[in-house]
Amino acid sequence: MDKLSKLKAQITLLLFFQIILIIFFKLMWDINIILPTIITALEIAIFILLFKSFSSDLEETNLGITRVLGIEAKEAFLFGETGMLSYDDNYVISWMSDLFEERGFNRVGKKLLVWLPETDDLISGKTEEIEIVLDNHVYQVKRKEDSKVLFFKDITETKMFKEAYEGEQIVIGLINLDNYEESTRYEDEKLTSSINNSIRQPVAEWCKQHGLLLRRLKNDRYMVVLNETIFKNLIEDRFSILNTVKRASQELDVSITLSMAFARGTTNFEELDEMVIQLLDLAQSRGGDQVAIRRAGEDVKYFGGSSEAIEKRSRVRVRIMANTLKDLIQKAPNVLICCHKEADFDCMGGAIAMSRIIQAYGKSCSIIAKTGGIEEKLSAVIEKNKNELMERHQFVTENEAMNQYRDETLVIMVDHHSLKQSNGAHVLENAKKIAIFDHHRRAADLEINPILVYIEAGASSTSELITEFIPYLSNRIEINELEANIMYTGMIIDTNRFKVRTGTRTFEAASMLRSLGADPLIADDYLKDSYAEFAMKSVIMNNCEQYEKGIVIAPVIDKVVSRSMMSQVADNILQIKDVQASFVLAKINDGQIAISARSRGKVNVQRIMENMHGGGHLTAAALQRDGADVVELKNELIDAISRYFEEVEGNESNPTE
Repeated sequence: MDKLSKLKAQITLLLFFQIILIIFFKLMWDINIILPTIITALEIAIFILLFKSFSSDLEETNLGITRVLGIEAKEAFLFGETGMLSYDDNYVISWMSDLFEERGFNRVGKKLLVWLPETDDLISGKTEEIEIVLDNHVYQVKRKEDSKVLFFKDITETKMFKEAYEGEQIVIGLINLDNYEESTRYEDEKLTSSINNSIRQPVAEWCKQHGLLLRRLKNDRYMVVLNETIFKNLIEDRFSILNTVKRASQELDVSITLSMAFARGTTNFEELDEMVIQLLDLAQSRGGDQVAIRRAGEDVKYFGGSSEAIEKRSRVRVRIMANTLKDLIQKAPNVLICCHKEADFDCMGGAIAMSRIIQAYGKSCSIIAKTGGIEEKLSAVIEKNKNELMERHQFVTENEAMNQYRDETLVIMVDHHSLKQSNGAHVLENAKKIAIFDHHRRAADLEINPILVYIEAGASSTSELITEFIPYLSNRIEINELEANIMYTGMIIDTNRFKVRTGTRTFEAASMLRSLGADPLIADDYLKDSYAEFAMKSVIMNNCEQYEKGIVIAPVIDKVVSRSMMSQVADNILQIKDVQASFVLAKINDGQIAISARSRGKVNVQRIMENMHGGGHLTAAALQRDGADVVELKNELIDAISRYFEEVEGNESNPTE
């Protein structure tokens, strides 16, 4: 239309000049102008007819689907609520189908991207389809490949029914009052009544308020049934009941917390039941005071987890685990022990203690320690005492371990439960009998199928866990002074010299190691820095950057730093007044960058690291990233810290039940 109007204006101007010239020649030279006048009149008539014909054809072209495909097709497109529009090279709409005319949209001649800016990604090829909303109608929009045509499909009803269907999908949940039985077993009726009124009753009221069907399974456990619509409301509420129970427990001076699990995303009730049981076990093994959520086929998500794990294992449980371990050892022809990569004192201490336990039952045992790396200070201790250790233990590479592997071989993982972290990943992939002994918070997926799992997040260290086994096993177990010192050093490091994650059982285990010959002075000597290490720590400390809420980040751009040194510096930074959490970032080799995170307990560094695909404890966590850049990883860390505080502040702002 615009081009036709411009052409019409140009021709009119030419005809006007032609008439002026005819008049000019008549006046100047009195020339006969009859013939030129007739020709001009004919030109005008022809142009008028042509313009009318072009305009008529254009209007007919723009009439819609009717002219092209017939009245039936037009009605079919309207019945199917499907529309089309075309645009030119300048993204100006040149034609719109009948659906738009019927719904009062006439944007012919207007810029498409001004009217519908959402279509930019569609036109540029970044996406194949989009959804837009026009006058309370939802349209699915697609672009015809290699053409300037967009198809609009009204999906308002479909989307409405889909949302209604999804909103009615069943969600199964379990709620557990952690330590409830222990807290009420020997208490008088008055305190038990106060616990029930201040803790159990608010849980029931919270469920009723949000429309959950609640059924008690036993004194400390409930099952809840809800739908997706209610579940979304719980997400918005950010499970405020966690804080309600925590505050009530603090007021009553009891250690009761809430663990919750929700399974969703499938109509298979058997699958939901199995999933929710696993999720609750996961939430409790991570220390409780949190919610574990999984949609079928997706990763586990967590809410809460702001409390340090509490010692929950009883001596009965320790004895049962010790006897189970004994049975597995006795039935196996040989045992292989896997350490984690860059093995530290706690990992090696747990491995050599386990090796001595296995040898006491007359079984062959090998520790995979010659591949995967060993922490620098531990490596120096091993090298110094190489002969003594070689006499009492067999250290092998992963390939040598594979040569020793048989179908009935027992493979034990110490101080880790992730296949990616293990220095014996290939062995574990082939193993049929796997046992795990670890104190880190449990990951959602173990990636393997163990026959024994002993993961206690409330323990200070793996050395503590294995030390507790010794009294319940063979009296032929002999731990010498060197082995006891390595185990004791592991406990010192993992507790930051008994400052964090330390319970009564920790000191009992330390006392047993002392009786076996562990010497704090020797352990302290193992951890002393060389002058070069002292200088490197000073360099890292000089890179500290202070942020809000007591956060300190120390990025090291141009140096390779060992992970043990990173963790030591992170611990040292916590000694600074008002620092609540510290993060040290550095290259650990040419292709990998790591973060070592430490906290005083108010900031959950585990959640921050998990959001970046790392892991650990509430007060100590880490991650390792291949092919990353320190500056980019620091920016990602800052974003993760900001999101963490937004979630925490959102939880704290929820009203008390």
